[in-house]
Amino acid sequence: MNHATAAERRSFLGALLSIGALLWPPADSALAAEHDGEGQSLEVPPTEDLMREHGVLDRVLLIYDEILWRRLLQGQEFPPEVLAKAAGIVRRFIEDYHEKLEEKHLFPRFERAGKLVGLVDVLRTQHAAGRRLTDDITQRATAAAIKDPTERVRLREALRLFVRMYRPHAAREDTVLFPAFRSLVSPHEFAALGEEFEDREQKLFGENGFEKIASQVAELEKELGIHDLATFTPTVS
Repeated sequence: MNHATAAERRSFLGALLSIGALLWPPADSALAAEHDGEGQSLEVPPTEDLMREHGVLDRVLLIYDEILWRRLLQGQEFPPEVLAKAAGIVRRFIEDYHEKLEEKHLFPRFERAGKLVGLVDVLRTQHAAGRRLTDDITQRATAAAIKDPTERVRLREALRLFVRMYRPHAAREDTVLFPAFRSLVSPHEFAALGEEFEDREQKLFGENGFEKIASQVAELEKELGIHDLATFTPTVS
């Protein structure tokens, strides 16, 4: 039996490692693959784009929760302009941008295909209800309204209804509607929609529009003292 020399074994091992590096790139390489050679972000798939926008919405819902349960119900003070700014982000970024994309590009495709039509109908209805609630919240996000007992109760109810509706709304879209959407469009159409969504975002909010909106939400979290994620960790014995 022939025995390989040490040099041959090292050469063979080096070849295996080279192949492995091609098949399983390191984490840094995987991260770099999300950017082009000039460091610019590559196009985000349309459903992923919508899902990360739900992340912004959920952070606004945390702001609404904080104001509802800890400030309004427990009588703690808070800057009314924080609530007004949060509602403004919902109006501009979620209702006038994110939901318009869904209503123009996703919902009609499901309706034409005869798929998830009942779900789409409920989602449309909830979009309209959300806009009415945002009107109510914006109208009452003032120092005068917060001091008025009747208006304060109405504001609490608007916040409660908004949060209660949008958590299951976004979850149903993320787990049912968006995954099913891939079956309704070709890969080319799917990619084209991603580019169209990105162009629309940039037109409305400027370059890196998503990052700008997320940064605005983060500033509101800081004003309420809920920006540190660690504070949400429970003490478990």
